[in-house]
Amino acid sequence: MGIYLTANLIIHLKIFNMSNQLPEQKTNFSKWYTAVVNKAGLADYGPVKGTMVIKPYGFQLWENIKDAFDLMIKSTGHVNAYFPLFIPKSFLAREAEHVEGFAKECAIVTHTRLKNDKEKGVIVDPESKLEEEIVVRPTSETVIWSMYKKWVQSYRDLPILINQWANVVRWEMRTRLFLRTSEFLWQEGHTAHETQEEAQDETLKILELYRQLSENFLAVPVYQGVKTDSEKFAGAEKTYCIEAMMKDKRALQAGTSHNLGQNFAKAFDVKFQTKDNKEEYVWATSWGVSTRLVGAVILTHGDDKGLRLPPKIAPVQVIIIPIAKNEDEIKIVKNYINSFCKSLKELGVRIDEDWTNNTPGYKFNEWEMKGVPIRMEVGLRDIKNEKIVLVRRDNGEKIFLSKNELVNIIPSLLEEIQDSLFAQAKKFRDDNTYLVSSYNEFQSIIKEGGFVRCGWDGTTKTEIQIKNETKATIRCIPFDENPIGKHCIISDKPAKHEVIFAKAY
Repeated sequence: MGIYLTANLIIHLKIFNMSNQLPEQKTNFSKWYTAVVNKAGLADYGPVKGTMVIKPYGFQLWENIKDAFDLMIKSTGHVNAYFPLFIPKSFLAREAEHVEGFAKECAIVTHTRLKNDKEKGVIVDPESKLEEEIVVRPTSETVIWSMYKKWVQSYRDLPILINQWANVVRWEMRTRLFLRTSEFLWQEGHTAHETQEEAQDETLKILELYRQLSENFLAVPVYQGVKTDSEKFAGAEKTYCIEAMMKDKRALQAGTSHNLGQNFAKAFDVKFQTKDNKEEYVWATSWGVSTRLVGAVILTHGDDKGLRLPPKIAPVQVIIIPIAKNEDEIKIVKNYINSFCKSLKELGVRIDEDWTNNTPGYKFNEWEMKGVPIRMEVGLRDIKNEKIVLVRRDNGEKIFLSKNELVNIIPSLLEEIQDSLFAQAKKFRDDNTYLVSSYNEFQSIIKEGGFVRCGWDGTTKTEIQIKNETKATIRCIPFDENPIGKHCIISDKPAKHEVIFAKAY
């Protein structure tokens, strides 16, 4: 009988491993990523090409990121509002750079009704054609500034510090779940200021909040810097960004903060009366992060077993795997778990129990795939010894504790895992960031993958040449740049900037 059960258990585990097996990161990183997103239950493909359905587990992950940043911006005086999804097409035409930047990605509404034709089936009703076509929101600068025109008359109406959590549509041709989809969720801040200095301070303040969000919550280290003119946001004076390295050594733009100057204020004629009774255009910023951050977490921390989630944003921080064979054992294990679960929940630990009928081995693999930071194993032997077995997802370490130690140990262990994931990611980034002085060395590193810091002469010509020849782009001019004594990597002219090049998502 025991041999029969063991054989069946082995067969069951083999079937599970075959169905749950991931492509190796080293051999096919792209397939690995897609498989993790699907098998971990984060998202699925929508019925319209390029769209994404975010499943409950993935949405909980996004909500935790969202909630963390929402608290940050509210603590600095920002408030949330909501603006329409539909924008008159004429609004985009008011800011020339803006319309040029988004023209190829816009989805357009031309008619308002369908009708059932006996011969052709459901068709667009030609009589419902709109007098002015409507753009489905790719970003909200234009519709928001049309409203600020109504709301701003005097310096007393400033600053306006508004953010919205919304969806936007950009008709992407090449899509990838979370990283680049035709519709995605994000936050977009839009602020109006009395002076140029205030607007610049706001732009950099938000960039710093993005750094804190990425490093302190997502455990993703980033470089901060400014985009080149060719890479900046359409309609901005300056675009600042945070850039992260993924495990395939590609860059991911994780957030951007734009100083819009007076461009949108002039486009929508938003003026205010200054303190000395003069008339002045308003100064503006906009900034945003999106569900792309979920992709950043997967690509930075994931391994061949699936996700590894930083505890601060993990939907479940501790998963309990009860080991019991019958109703009597289940009752004993439940009572034991209940004796400490409440205390942990009161400390704010997000804890869950897996009472499904699957085998312990199946559950171990499933929750490893989902990246839960701590697995807790509880069986009759543990109960008899008043012990608990913990397994860390970040490094696989097994920890044996007495039940009474849990309340003190688990919160500190979650902090340790958070710090460990950040340290691992930072070491990987630093080990794969190179300072080079020759173009041959540059090309060799870019081909293999990594960040390259080097001199650049500041001309669009050399920037485009390098992009065409290597597919690498300038991710940013980092705040800690040091161009002194350096030469441009391709023209050999004295460097105007030290920049970071990489291939990117």
